[in-house]
Amino acid sequence: QVQLVESGGGLVQTGGSLRLSCAASGGTFSSYAIGWFRQAPGKEREFVARISRSGTILYYADSVKGRFTISRDNAKNTVFLQMNSLKPEDTAVYYCAADGSVVRSSTPSRYSYWGQGTQVTVSS
Repeated sequence: QVQLVESGGGLVQTGGSLRLSCAASGGTFSSYAIGWFRQAPGKEREFVARISRSGTILYYADSVKGRFTISRDNAKNTVFLQMNSLKPEDTAVYYCAADGSVVRSSTPSRYSYWGQGTQVTVSS
């Protein structure tokens, strides 16, 4: 079983940047693809990005493509989400999640383990 802990959220102005981290423990980290999701108040949880086990296959939602970059360091059991050119519509709680399958998925129910989330607020 994998435990995930997100960090790095905060308040930033429009156009600013944040780097989120997702630290894993309790399992074989390199056996899991990791996804980032976000959920704004009153909205469904939304896929943001996914990185494969080895870190070679990346997948982004259209809404963040070109602005966000997902990466991982398997030696440190950590996944990162670099967020640039932030917009007010990026405001949400951001979650990382682990998926033991190699099949690419943007569906939250396909991910087995979740962190507690970190708040990102972008002011206009």
